[in-house]
Amino acid sequence: MFAGIEPVEREAIMKIKKIWAILLTAALTAGAATGCGNTGAQEDTRGNNAEDSSGEQKEARDVSLTVWGPQEDQAKLEGYDEGILKAMCEAFNAEHPEWNITFEYGVCSEGDAKDVVTKDVDAAADVYMYANDQIPVLVEAGALSKLGGTTVEEIRNNNEKAMADSVVYQGDVYGIPYTSNTWFLYYDKSKFSEEEVKSLDTMLDKDLGKDVVNFAFPLDNSWYIEAFYYAGGGSLFGDGTDAEAGCDWDNENGVAATKYMVKMAKSKKFSNEKEGSSIAKFKDGKLGAYCSGSWDAKAIQDALGKNFGATQLPTVKINGREGQMKSFAGSKAVGVNPRCEDQEVAVALAKYLAGEKCQRIRFEARDIAPIHVDLAKEEEVAKDEVIQAQALEIANAAVVQPLLKEMGSYWTPAETMGKEIIQGDVTEENAEKKTKDMVRGILSNGL
Repeated sequence: MFAGIEPVEREAIMKIKKIWAILLTAALTAGAATGCGNTGAQEDTRGNNAEDSSGEQKEARDVSLTVWGPQEDQAKLEGYDEGILKAMCEAFNAEHPEWNITFEYGVCSEGDAKDVVTKDVDAAADVYMYANDQIPVLVEAGALSKLGGTTVEEIRNNNEKAMADSVVYQGDVYGIPYTSNTWFLYYDKSKFSEEEVKSLDTMLDKDLGKDVVNFAFPLDNSWYIEAFYYAGGGSLFGDGTDAEAGCDWDNENGVAATKYMVKMAKSKKFSNEKEGSSIAKFKDGKLGAYCSGSWDAKAIQDALGKNFGATQLPTVKINGREGQMKSFAGSKAVGVNPRCEDQEVAVALAKYLAGEKCQRIRFEARDIAPIHVDLAKEEEVAKDEVIQAQALEIANAAVVQPLLKEMGSYWTPAETMGKEIIQGDVTEENAEKKTKDMVRGILSNGL
């Protein structure tokens, strides 16, 4: 078990204040909190004096920061009576005697950041968390600081390339990632072997018995359907950063991918996932495999017990070619508001909240997968099947979700394609026309 950072209690902090005062022989000073945003001060969690590099006494600088994070990070958890966000911020404060920081906290989920922050960037948090696909909107709204120097070097050194790239937009870095966000394959080990789940065709061909579905997949969800077009060799905005490259899913291989899905959707061995129905099938022994993310891990583990399995996406044969199904990969990250007056402290806090120590806390307290390369080598992470499945997916079977404003016109046409396949409106006969219609919709931004 990891040794996490214990929450910093008020009594302990007061003792630290006294020790600092004695060691530095300085009187505590009370000053008006200055810094980022229009923040209200909570209790002062540190002493006010520090030493500079020459050993001379130096007065700590007062700073006030507003930090926004999801409700789950601020709820009472075992060992964290006031939540992990406050514990992490106070631990950061205790490690930096050069600053005397007061914090104000607000609730904002990673998925809601672009809507909440952009309503009023001036009034938004100084440091906040967000899903990386929101970066284009946040940057255009002037709500994310561009990072550089050693911060960028650390991001590249501490993360796999896919995660480091997930916070790059138009060549610049706009946050520090702290967990991955993608999906992969769950399966029942009593129905499929580790070798069989490497191929979707092998899985679909197997006879699992009456009323048993071999494979469940949210085909009408545009965050998932891309897997088949990538397996067919297609590309979306080139490597994901080239808007002018457009989308080539309307070529021969893309049409073949549509036809594959049409045929699959008609099979009794397939079911379109709807609102957790697949997890219920796992529990009843009526499902072989299902695609989802880490958010469903506990429910599926409970449903399958000793037969629980998780791994990267399988390959699939499209137009005579074996291709790797690929998910969109993203991250959740910590960013800094450019309106923050004290960028130095805010960036340092963002790095800490996204760093190795806090990733350990999230893993222990909330089962959130760490992505720091050093943590991936440690036993507690290495033996976690879900984290390893996610890591395999990102390394071998995922594409960084394009961070382009042009992606805004992707979601609806791709979703429509999936829905029409399920409804039977797309057939092998009209697959070419429907695929070309989808691509025209994706490129409706004028490219």
